[in-house]
Amino acid sequence: MLLLNGDQVRQAYPVAEAYRVMAEVMRRYSGGDVVQPVRTVLGSGRDASLFATMPCHVTGEDQSGYGLKAVLHAPGNAARGLPTHVGVVMVFDPETGQPLAMMEGAAVTALRTAAASAVATDALALPDSGNLALIGAGTQARSHLLAINEIRPLRRVRVWNRSAVRTEAFLKWARTEVDADIQLTSTPAEALRGADLVCTTVDTKEPLVGAEDLAEGVHVNAVGSSVPGKRELDSSAVASCSVFVDSREGALRESSEIARPIEEGLMRADRPLPEIGEVLLGKHPGRTSSAERTLYKSLGMAAQDVASGFAVVRAARRLGIGTETDFSC
Repeated sequence: MLLLNGDQVRQAYPVAEAYRVMAEVMRRYSGGDVVQPVRTVLGSGRDASLFATMPCHVTGEDQSGYGLKAVLHAPGNAARGLPTHVGVVMVFDPETGQPLAMMEGAAVTALRTAAASAVATDALALPDSGNLALIGAGTQARSHLLAINEIRPLRRVRVWNRSAVRTEAFLKWARTEVDADIQLTSTPAEALRGADLVCTTVDTKEPLVGAEDLAEGVHVNAVGSSVPGKRELDSSAVASCSVFVDSREGALRESSEIARPIEEGLMRADRPLPEIGEVLLGKHPGRTSSAERTLYKSLGMAAQDVASGFAVVRAARRLGIGTETDFSC
């Protein structure tokens, strides 16, 4: 079995490859070629941490097989300077069942989530978009800045985050990575002013974005709040957008950003929630006007992690990185 740490995962899984893998697996999911349940989430009740297991079987051009992610959401890690999502991804030999690899999960999560947002952005955002509002300055903010810049070269970036120390560190890093005018703002509304691209990456129960903050024609990727009871966009913001999801089943079960507008009567319960994979397959037209606001509500899928896991293993073996260990009976 191959063991891979976070640095090795990042080395083996560049943004362009992650984009390709996410586009394929989202098409496969919406085409019925993925078997996965909605994730199982467990909380101890003693703190805010949550533990989730996400198994699935993927079928793809490069690899078919079983895998899973086990992840612990530890909100307190933000103050420690650590990823808030910690775990492992495992993939298995489809014929023998032997474990092929186990890899650090936070790196996989960051890379695949941002790549999926880039796929959604490419499918839904206006072609000349380049003014990004980035809400948050953590791991997901960094991965999203790089991924979005790959498919919509950025001209201007405005960043808001609750922690001034983290924001300054993010700003210093971002200016070395992206050739754009990057500035900090004092409020989310200020960051959102004039943006045609938005990425929200904050774990929060209190919404940070309202309909009045969003410009006509904007595309929003909402990725930070992925469990019931948390949401980054308020009901007015969600209701003002055409909403797209990674998994319709997951969104209806887990997303408060979808549930609350329905409960409050701002969205019909039978309103369509097209999947990005359906747009890629031509089953849904996606954006239909330049003034339309589009929202990609990302919850994350096991298929994204497992497809990423197989891709990382292939690249790691080609590059000769990782540590082999005998895991036989």
